[in-house]
Amino acid sequence: MTTTLVAASACAAALCAGGVAWLTVGQERGLRRARLLIADGAAVESAVPGAPPWERWLPRARGWARRARGEWLCLPVAVVLAVLGESVLPLVGGALAVPLVRRRLKARETRRMRERRADGIVALCGVAAAELRAGLQPVQALLAAAGATGGLGGAEAAVLAAARFGGDVPGALRQAAREPGADGLVGLAACWRVSVDGGAGLADGLDRLESALRAERDQQEGLRAQLAGAWSTVVVLALLPVVGLAMGWALGADPLRVLFHTPAGLGCLAVGGLLEGTGLWWAARIVRTGEAS
Repeated sequence: MTTTLVAASACAAALCAGGVAWLTVGQERGLRRARLLIADGAAVESAVPGAPPWERWLPRARGWARRARGEWLCLPVAVVLAVLGESVLPLVGGALAVPLVRRRLKARETRRMRERRADGIVALCGVAAAELRAGLQPVQALLAAAGATGGLGGAEAAVLAAARFGGDVPGALRQAAREPGADGLVGLAACWRVSVDGGAGLADGLDRLESALRAERDQQEGLRAQLAGAWSTVVVLALLPVVGLAMGWALGADPLRVLFHTPAGLGCLAVGGLLEGTGLWWAARIVRTGEAS
C-alpha cells in the first residue's frame, strides 16, 4: 500500500510538472515567434532544425526561468508533503494554491508599480519646478524633467509629442493619469492649463502639487507602518498549524499519517483548512479596510 501511494504521488507530481511546462510553452509560443521574426542572424541560426538540441532548448529554458515566479514554489512543497505523508492530497492542495498565490503576487507587484509611478510623478513635479526657475520654458522643463525622472511612465511618448509639437498637453496628461498610480498627473494638467490660460506661475503650482503629493505619500507610509503589526498577527495565525505539526513530530507522533489516512484526520483537515482560510480572509479584509481608509 505504501509503495502504491508513493508511486501515485510521483506520477501525479510528474503530471503536474508536465502540465505546467505545456501551459508555459503554449502561452509563450506567439511571443517566441515574434522574437524570431525580429531577432538577429545568430538568434535565427540557433533555431534552425539542424542545430544541436541543447542550442535550441537552452534559450527556452532560460526564458522560462526568467518568467517563473514564486507561485510555482507551491508545487515542490506539495511534492515533498505528498512523499512524506504518502498521499496525493498535498498535490491537489498545491495545484489549487498556485492561482491563489499568483493573484496575491500580482496584486503586490501592481501595488509596487503604483507606488513607483506615484514617486516618479512627485519627482517630476520637483524637477520641472527647478528647471522653470532655472530659466527654461514650460515645454523644455517638462521634457527635461520627464527624461530625468521617467515620471510619465508608459504615456511619456504621447505627452512629450504633444509638448514638442504644440498639442493638447493637459489632455495628454489627463489621459496618462488613467494608469494606476498616476493620479497626480491630473494636478499637473490643471497647473499646466492654469499657467497657459491665466498666466499664473507654473513653478509655484508645481511646488504646491509636489508638497501635496508628498504629504499624501507620507500619510500612506505612516498608515502602512501602523498596520505592520496587524499584518504580523495575520502571519503568526497562518503559521500556527505548521507549529502544531512540528510539535507533533517532536513528540514522536506522525501527524501527516493521521491527517491523510484516517477518517478523523481527514475531517479535522477539512474543518481546519476551512477555518484557517476563513480566518485569514477575514483578518486580511480588516487590515485592507484600514489601509483603504
